[in-house]
Amino acid sequence: MMTPETVLTIAQQALGMTIMVSAPMLGAALITGLLVSLFQAATQINEMTLSFIPKLLVMVLVMVLAGPWMLNMMIEYMRRLFSSIPTLIG
Repeated sequence: MMTPETVLTIAQQALGMTIMVSAPMLGAALITGLLVSLFQAATQINEMTLSFIPKLLVMVLVMVLAGPWMLNMMIEYMRRLFSSIPTLIG
């Protein structure tokens, strides 16, 4: 039976999964942006588009390296969610 507690648990698990799957990409983008900003401050180059290409390349690299892990996490989460459907509907 779907109770409010069950719905909140499913929503909490979904948010946790979102954070876990997006963390490698967001962390890499944050660190790359920080390094590019330090480089721009040190060289006094104030080009707004300069940080875009390094971030893009790092995010592609992270996607290649962490992509299989991210995909496995999502598959496992969806498998658990779908297998719990019969118990949720009664």
